[in-house]
Amino acid sequence: MAGHDMPGGAVDPYSAHDSGMAHGNMTMVGQVDHARNGFDPTAMLTDWETGRTEVLPDGRTLRTFEVDAIDMEIEIAPGVFFPAWTFDGRVPGPALRAKEGERLRIVFRNLGSHPHSMHFHGIHSARMDGVQGAGLIDPGEEFVYEFDAKPFGCHLYHCHALPLKRHMHKGMYGLFVVDPDPARHPEFAAVAASRVLGSPENAEWQELAMVMNGFDTNFDGENEVYAVNTVGQAYMNAPIRIDKSRPVRIDLMNATEFDPINSFHLHGNFFDYYDTGTQLTPTLRTVDVIMQCQAQRGILEFSFADHEDGMYMFHAHQAEFTELGWMGFFDVREAGA
Repeated sequence: MAGHDMPGGAVDPYSAHDSGMAHGNMTMVGQVDHARNGFDPTAMLTDWETGRTEVLPDGRTLRTFEVDAIDMEIEIAPGVFFPAWTFDGRVPGPALRAKEGERLRIVFRNLGSHPHSMHFHGIHSARMDGVQGAGLIDPGEEFVYEFDAKPFGCHLYHCHALPLKRHMHKGMYGLFVVDPDPARHPEFAAVAASRVLGSPENAEWQELAMVMNGFDTNFDGENEVYAVNTVGQAYMNAPIRIDKSRPVRIDLMNATEFDPINSFHLHGNFFDYYDTGTQLTPTLRTVDVIMQCQAQRGILEFSFADHEDGMYMFHAHQAEFTELGWMGFFDVREAGA
């Protein structure tokens, strides 16, 4: 485990002397070339796309995003390449972030080889739904989606072209987070403020964007690689550094095709869970495993303040998913250690 001294002793295939052996040496060997991919799973944890803003005549904020559909080959596991359809050349697509009540404008260009769209989970008119006749466009075309950012919460967008299972599985999905406006929720103003990107209250948190996904590499309708943010075992090879003095928030979404559910399990700790993120009080308290069906999402909150330093594992609680790439570590340390 890079960056942490591990106990010495005889070589044991079930010990945790390195990241590849932390699950009995039954996981992936080697590392993916993130530079070749053009995206890095570690950077994706905190890489929020906020677009550009301007003030409308009525005083509201207009937030504009520009997104391109692009075909590209990506490396999803060491030496395993996948012909992806992407939003902006990455899988998952950019994590779009706005604030409750803003007017949103998304300029979508299809630079790919198949019809595509952007279907947003949120509240909008039928003509902005990203389906046939309402924002689904052919290669070379452009469409502008426009709607208000509501409700607040942890949402998603994805292509809604047919066959839907193929467009989803090929990589056309991403997080779409709407931060609550504290002024609209005076009874929970402090909690709401902690979710607003860029606020002093939000800066106290370590907030991470995670999309659970899987890849059918031989197109037989079953996944051979599972991951968070696309690259199998990425957070074993590069554990996520956590400052134990600050709480952790995860915006988690399941985009796995061909499996009915995915799951998240945290070792040595428990968390509160906000299903869909549309509430400011937890739907589940003090749990260590949650399940999500495809397109389900939520917010996890927890703290390592009372823990000793160390590597704390997280993974799917389906053993097959874990051993095929969906596992990682939080590298928990004192601030500055």
